[in-house]
Amino acid sequence: MTILETERLLIEEVNINDTAFIFKLLNSPGWLKFIGNRGINNLADAEAYIQNPLMKSYEENGLGLYKVVRKKNAEPMGLCGLISRPILPNVDIGFAILPEYEGKSYTFEAAKAIIDDGTARLGLKVVLGITSPDNVKSQKLLEKLGLKFVERLQLNGYEDDTFLYSNEENS
Repeated sequence: MTILETERLLIEEVNINDTAFIFKLLNSPGWLKFIGNRGINNLADAEAYIQNPLMKSYEENGLGLYKVVRKKNAEPMGLCGLISRPILPNVDIGFAILPEYEGKSYTFEAAKAIIDDGTARLGLKVVLGITSPDNVKSQKLLEKLGLKFVERLQLNGYEDDTFLYSNEENS
């Protein structure tokens, strides 16, 4: 199901037919380095990941990580969406893209559309962003999206320190 459309992209709910794509993305070098190993070792693991947390988040929260598809060739390129985490006071923007699509502003285009939709349709006032201190590309993208660095912190359940960003003026 298509959630949003931009000039070059379709933003759609992930479904069971996306198993091979999810397997590839979650085992890509950038995902493993900056997001972490989710134990997706085969297609059955990828299917389970699609069911929980991806599809479960749509049902329980009305939002989540969505598949980013290039209109030109219907290729799934990455994930982008708003995530509701118990460890954060507000939703945060999450994104990941396959290496062959990096550097072409697809992630910015998708993330901007997701944030704009979240503020317009969901009435969100605050959107957060989290990233590892060594993920400079994500830090620059969060800043380009209008989020500002708030603090370095240790989030419960995360091994390393995390940089917290926010679009809230008083952060």
